Amino acid sequence: MNDSKDNLYAAPLDGEWEKSSYSATDGPKCVQIMPINGGVAFGDTKRRDLDGALRFTDKEMPAHILAVKAGQYDHLIPEGTEL
Repeated sequence: MNDSKDNLYAAPLDGEWEKSSYSATDGPKCVQIMPINGGVAFGDTKRRDLDGALRFTDKEMPAHILAVKAGQYDHLIPEGTEL
């Protein structure tokens, strides 16, 4: 790992998680995101017992968002999924 990723994984997760609007409204199956110093963290409410949040740098996150918006990952959505 490079220094910027090491710093991201050393950053505390002490901010406010934001839940995806596509997650269940009242269940433990939610994807969450939290801004952290130098990037963002992605968490899973089913795994709150672990500090296993994925972390993306300020450069990685926009690249990922643009790829999602461009439909690059549409093939990963199961057929019949309602959006």
